[in-house]
Amino acid sequence: MTIPATMRAIDPAQPGGPDVLQVVERPVPTPGPGEVLIRIHAAGVNRPDVLQRMGLYPMPPGAPTIMGLEAAGEVVALGEGVSTLAVGDPVTALVAGGGYADYVAAPAVQCLPVPPGMRFAEAATLPETWFTVWANLADLATCKAGESLLVHGGTSGIGVTAIDFAKLFNLQIIVTCGTDAKCKAALELGATHAINYRDGDFAPVVRDLTGGKGVDVVLDMVGGEYFPRNLASLKEGGRHVSIAFQKGNRLELDIAFLMRRRLHVTGSLLRPRSAAEKGTIAEALRTHVWPHFADGTLKPHLFKEFPLDQADDAHRLMESGGHVGKIALTLEA
Repeated sequence: MTIPATMRAIDPAQPGGPDVLQVVERPVPTPGPGEVLIRIHAAGVNRPDVLQRMGLYPMPPGAPTIMGLEAAGEVVALGEGVSTLAVGDPVTALVAGGGYADYVAAPAVQCLPVPPGMRFAEAATLPETWFTVWANLADLATCKAGESLLVHGGTSGIGVTAIDFAKLFNLQIIVTCGTDAKCKAALELGATHAINYRDGDFAPVVRDLTGGKGVDVVLDMVGGEYFPRNLASLKEGGRHVSIAFQKGNRLELDIAFLMRRRLHVTGSLLRPRSAAEKGTIAEALRTHVWPHFADGTLKPHLFKEFPLDQADDAHRLMESGGHVGKIALTLEA
């Protein structure tokens, strides 16, 4: 195919509300060494996109200012040294930015095949949450079969992916949600238990559900006032992993409690990691997770899709919390 010189993109000139998400014209990127150029058919919408739009999530050095952290489409050009992919391959990719556009240059090691029979809009919703969940639950928390897990935002993109991870690797998973309807949806997706956090402190409920012991691992996106409650939800020797801090990143810590319970507190960011590190995660997903999309054990959780020129509405839906699973933008050729 002929690659044009320019493309449509969402590249806000300044932070703001959803209204800043307007389609503009930008040059089509050129793939560098180790990269491929992808003609995008769909892009995933994620909470970090909202934070970036608001000016609250600084981009790593060198990342495109065009928004979007995951995209699916077909490879249309290869950068120097790429031998693992070919022009025409359908892929879904984790990118440091650039997904809300017609084309994106992506490191080849961060690309995964679109599972057989899966639509591009569905495939585009897989990389960001699966890379994040794998990096934090498999690699950082070293979750093992038979262990228990607490995850907040049980019907968010991370939440539904964590539920799938738990089912796949035989973990008991407790999730929190903001409504009874969302708790019901999380249970239908496979959560072991679901707690409506508006009913009161979740920590005593978690302890009751685990026979007074607490969970082995907490995966936290909330921070702030949730942190001491998370620690109170852990069993002795439990592991707390932070991946976001929607309620704030500063708090007081009772170190004596931490010491008495022998707790492990850690966390990570995905976006600033090197392509090599992300490539290692991609290879683990290719080996341990992607076959389960191919055989039907796992399915994507696409809630709703919007055309690119309605990215503002996609962000409004994300901010409203009225979704279960993932949101995607679609781009027609």
